[in-house]
Amino acid sequence: MFSVTLYVALFALIVAAYLLAASIKILREYERAVVFTLGRFQQVKGPGLVLLIPLVQEMVRVDLRIQVIEIASQDVISRDNVSMKVDAVLYFNVVNAERAIIRVQQYLPATNMLAQTTLRSVLGQHDLDEMLSERKKLSTDVQSILDSQTETWGIKVSNVEIRTVELTENMVRAIAKQAEAERDRRAKIIHAEAEFQASQTLVNAAQILSSIPAAMQLRYLQTLAEIGAEQNSTIVFPMPIDIIKPFLELFEKPGKAAGANGAAARIPLIKEAPLGLTATNL
Repeated sequence: MFSVTLYVALFALIVAAYLLAASIKILREYERAVVFTLGRFQQVKGPGLVLLIPLVQEMVRVDLRIQVIEIASQDVISRDNVSMKVDAVLYFNVVNAERAIIRVQQYLPATNMLAQTTLRSVLGQHDLDEMLSERKKLSTDVQSILDSQTETWGIKVSNVEIRTVELTENMVRAIAKQAEAERDRRAKIIHAEAEFQASQTLVNAAQILSSIPAAMQLRYLQTLAEIGAEQNSTIVFPMPIDIIKPFLELFEKPGKAAGANGAAARIPLIKEAPLGLTATNL
């Protein structure tokens, strides 16, 4: 009799412990409980202490923290028919626990699969150059599309980061050649622009020197000073036309006077004399 009573008491203690554990739940600050009563949604409870009616009510825990999903490498064909592998990282969190449990069977794998298809769809609409240079814009486009589609599930997609764009070896070599050709083109353009600016500067300097004779003389003297500073065995002195011009005018005046007196035949001889005289003086 005593043993039967002991077994009954032990069984009652086990049942009481089970009912107590089933009726008392403690939720952390980042958790919410979706409570169902006889299979029908009742309310969302938490955080803190949550009391349930055993065998009548049940709950499903939902984590509200931001979750990180690594989107597996996807085979993508760009708009210009370039094959590549792209992977990304997805950041999202549950903002409505009721929708996340009731409207989708398992929101975590569902969001992951949707992110994979959206990534392939968005990247397939762009060229390779856009994928490499406008990665931030493409990530924003994928994030906005995912956010609009998962809103009905009570999920907020906060960010999508395209992590790696893997190309084939042939495409990598082609891009390297293209980059090298672009650098050569820019170098030639810069060199041509420098030549144009230098020639324009020389033209401006020549116009200034031709308009001011004194400036030309100063430039001539500066050139002589620069030549004299160097140790040269042979020095060539250029003779500006401005220095010879007065002597030519002196010889031309007697020639004009002789022509007026009928001695025009001697004019060529008079004009040839300055050249011989100048050569002798040099």
